[in-house]
Amino acid sequence: MPPRTTPPVLRSKPPPTEGLPTGSEPAAREPCRLLGGLLLEAGRITESRLQEALREQEGSARRLGGILLDRGWVSPADVAEALARQLNLPLAPAPMLPDAGAVSLLPEGLARRLQVVPLRASSRSLTLAMADPLDLAAVEDVRFRTGRRIEVMVAPEPEVLRALERGYGSELEQLVEVLARKGPRSEEDRESLERAARAAPVVQLVDGLLDEAGSARASDLHLEPVDRGLEVRLRVDGVLRTVRTLPPSLRPVVISRLKIMAGMDIAVRRRPQDGGFRVTLGGRPGSVRVSTLPAQSGEKAVLRILRPDQAPASLAEVGMSARDLARVRSVLGAGQGVLLATGPTGSGKSSTLQAALREVDRVGRNVVTLEDPVEYPVSGTTQVQVDPRSGLTFPAALRAVLRQDPDVVMVGEVRDVETAEIAMAAAVTGHLVLSTLHTTDAPSALTRLLHMGVPPYLVAAGVAGVVAQRLIRTICPNCRGDPRERCPRCRQGFLGRTGVFQVLVMTDALREAVVRGASTPVLRRLAREGGMGFLADDGRRQVAEGRTTPHEAARVVRGDPGGAVPCGGCGGEVPADSQGCPWCGRPHRISCRCGRQVETGWRYCPGCLGRLSPMDESGTSPSPRST
Repeated sequence: MPPRTTPPVLRSKPPPTEGLPTGSEPAAREPCRLLGGLLLEAGRITESRLQEALREQEGSARRLGGILLDRGWVSPADVAEALARQLNLPLAPAPMLPDAGAVSLLPEGLARRLQVVPLRASSRSLTLAMADPLDLAAVEDVRFRTGRRIEVMVAPEPEVLRALERGYGSELEQLVEVLARKGPRSEEDRESLERAARAAPVVQLVDGLLDEAGSARASDLHLEPVDRGLEVRLRVDGVLRTVRTLPPSLRPVVISRLKIMAGMDIAVRRRPQDGGFRVTLGGRPGSVRVSTLPAQSGEKAVLRILRPDQAPASLAEVGMSARDLARVRSVLGAGQGVLLATGPTGSGKSSTLQAALREVDRVGRNVVTLEDPVEYPVSGTTQVQVDPRSGLTFPAALRAVLRQDPDVVMVGEVRDVETAEIAMAAAVTGHLVLSTLHTTDAPSALTRLLHMGVPPYLVAAGVAGVVAQRLIRTICPNCRGDPRERCPRCRQGFLGRTGVFQVLVMTDALREAVVRGASTPVLRRLAREGGMGFLADDGRRQVAEGRTTPHEAARVVRGDPGGAVPCGGCGGEVPADSQGCPWCGRPHRISCRCGRQVETGWRYCPGCLGRLSPMDESGTSPSPRST
């Protein structure tokens, strides 16, 4: 047995008492406040969020850094940098490359259990990288096992896990290799397939895939059958990427394991199925929605990962400008009318409505939500899961809710005219209704409701506001968007997403136009006059404030309906409803004196058959006129 030596000393500053092994002298929470102060000083967190986290910490045994990480307010790298400064410890540079000699000193199981990386070793010392340098019990365990003096370095937890894979090899890869040796399994034998899907190695494999998705902050996990096996893809910040391909022999057992977890029938492989289950990712509860689809090469499964701790706490966190935020809050403050969130799938509509719900008085008002499924728990609300198979559809549930004396009702989605009419009627009678709709921009939502068959007078009187939105990736604060930095926190220079918004608030002019059945271009013009901007305008704001890149903003808001078009003369942006370029004066629309729009090169107006004057070569002469 190695001789016991002097316990490790963490540099010059004494370690904070928080997190010390049981039996240490208790102390006040000043070290936590010091960590929070360092994060605040570095601009990694706001004062309001810090105070909220400190209040949550009161009366609990949790550490401040863990609370901030769980809420998504700081990154693991932020906490690691602050801990290194607080404890006067060195920060391990990324990527960490463990020496083979150091790795051989520490058993793989112990290193993974303690989450420590042996980086370098000498005859008397061993350098360890740790995400939690306050875990003195782990340091003592390694010192006792190796008989060496321990020198601690701080590293972000994701980088520690990557370094463990570099030093010892990926546990997931090893598990896949072991399972692949067992050969193909028959998909026809239900009993043997179910037995294999419940076996410990398969359970560990699927749990490992879920953990990998959680560590990568993925919103979706795709398992797609291909000729060479089962392709595993993660959607992170809206972009899919392939992370691994499982052997063909694992296709049936992995899909069957997911079906068992989601409460599906593993014998049904020729029709789609839906289900879900609860999961714990990073120590925090979440839920997973599973959908299977029969494909040519086998069944495909897509998992939507929902984490309540990542839901925005208020509208101030979704990325709206101060002006748009004030306009949305004015609609909520009125206490009646329909507020619609519009945009394509995956544009953050549900998150915006959840943030709006959190700004509503849920103590003095009766708040009810109708969802399919219930994604995030909201305290102070009655949340109803609709179930069309049992007859609890959105219209039926909404009618029942309106007999429950509600003040605020959230309807997950307006899918049919019946739901839309009930929602509009409820808004007219004094209720505040929040819902979503799939349209390209805010004015199109009004037209969509009319085309669905909702009476114009109900749309005009019921709708109070519309929020159209998209999600754009934000620049990583660590590498400032430079992918050459090999940043351990991000991928390709982006980390996380924020919203790009277009806010329409109903005005008298818009209501009159809706009653008259005005076209979408007319509604866009009136909404613009009422203060609505374009999605492209808000994308440029995010670029100007340094949150994203011009390329990313253009990728997301390309084809902005009713937005600007490039001028053929100077290349500047010309509003779609304008007569010409505001930068160089080049006509955008060429009209005859009779008012008919004509094309360049025409000699006669098709409206009045008058002769048109020719344009000069530069195209900057006055509009053609009829003679």
